[in-house]
Amino acid sequence: MVSSAQPAARPRVTLPVIASAAGAEVAPMPGAADPLLDRFARRVRYLRVSVTDRCNYACTYCVPEDGVTHRLRAELLTFEELTRIVGVFAGLGVRRVRLTGGEPTVRAGFVDLVGRIRAVPGIEQVVMTTNGHRLAELAAPLAAAGLAGANVSIDTLDPARFATLTGGGDLARVLAGVDAGIAAGLAIKLNAVALAGTNDHELAALCELAWSRGVVMRFIEHMPLSDGALYQAARELSAAAIRASLEQAFGPLVAASGDRGIAGPARYLAVAADPRREVGIISAMTEHFCDDCNRLRLTADGQLHACLGHDDAVSLRDRVRAGASDDDLRAAIAGAVDGKRAGHDFQRTGAGGPSKHMITMGG
Repeated sequence: MVSSAQPAARPRVTLPVIASAAGAEVAPMPGAADPLLDRFARRVRYLRVSVTDRCNYACTYCVPEDGVTHRLRAELLTFEELTRIVGVFAGLGVRRVRLTGGEPTVRAGFVDLVGRIRAVPGIEQVVMTTNGHRLAELAAPLAAAGLAGANVSIDTLDPARFATLTGGGDLARVLAGVDAGIAAGLAIKLNAVALAGTNDHELAALCELAWSRGVVMRFIEHMPLSDGALYQAARELSAAAIRASLEQAFGPLVAASGDRGIAGPARYLAVAADPRREVGIISAMTEHFCDDCNRLRLTADGQLHACLGHDDAVSLRDRVRAGASDDDLRAAIAGAVDGKRAGHDFQRTGAGGPSKHMITMGG
C-alpha cells in the first residue's frame, strides 16, 4: 500500500541506448563529456517544444486575468528552424519530443510540423499536450504524420464548470476528441490540475472516466507561475491529499509496474485490487522530482529553459538567425544544461518567480 503521507520511492534508472527508426543506434555527439549530462548526473533525453504562445482557451490557472503579450509571427521559430534545432538535440541524445503551446493545434501547419519532427534521425517518439478542442478533426492526420500520443486536459466533468475554468471550453467537444484520438491509435492520457474547492470532489470520477476508455488519468499540482499571480494557497491540493482521496474511493494504491522509458515527471500508481487502473501524479509543489529531471523546454520564440521553476534562458533562435553552426548550437545547449540547478523552490506567496507564464511554456 502507498501511504497517503509517504510517497513510494522513485528509483533512478539508467536509460538504455535507443535504436533509430532505421535500426541503427544514434549515439550522443563525441566529446570529453556528454553535453546533456548536467552537474548532478542527470542526463537529458526529453525535449518539450512550445510551438505557439496562443490558445483558443483561457484556463484560470494558466492565463493571467490581464492576459499576456503574444509574440509576433516573425518572432516565432519557423518550422525549418525548429526542425534544425531538434536535429541538433537528437544528435546529442534526445529521443523524445513533446509539442506544446499555448495550444499546439492552433498553429497553422501543425500536422506538417509533426511529420517533420518525427522524420528527424534519432527522434523515437513525438507526442503533444493539448486541450483537445481540435483533436476530433486532427487525430487521424496527426497519427498518420507520426504522432504517438497526446495528453488531453480535462479538469472537470461538469460542463458549466469546465467552461468557467477554461474560459469558454466545450467539454463534449473535448471528450469527442479523446475518443477520436483513441480510435486513431494515439496513446492518450488525461490531465487535470487538481484544485481544492473546485474539482477535488471529482478526482475519482475523473479516474473512472479515463479507465472506462482504457487510458491513464493524471493529476497535476497547482503551480505559481506568472510571478505567483495565478496562485491561490487555498486551492493547493497536495499529492498526499490526492492519494488519500483516491484510496478512499478505490482502496490501497501501489507503485505501477513496467518500464516507462524516457518518461516525464509523473509518478504512476495503480489500484492494488486492479493494477490495470493506473493514475499519475505530478507533484511539483509538495514532492519534488528534480533529482531525476531529464528534460529541457524550448519556447515558441526559441528560448531554451533548463527548468520550469526559473526564468533564465538561452536564446537558440537568436543564434540560428545570426548564422550559428550546429557546433555553436551544441555549445549553447551544453551551457544551458551545465547551468541546470539542482532543483526549484516555487514561491507560494507574492512575487519572486518564475515570472514566465504557463501559456508560453506548455507546462
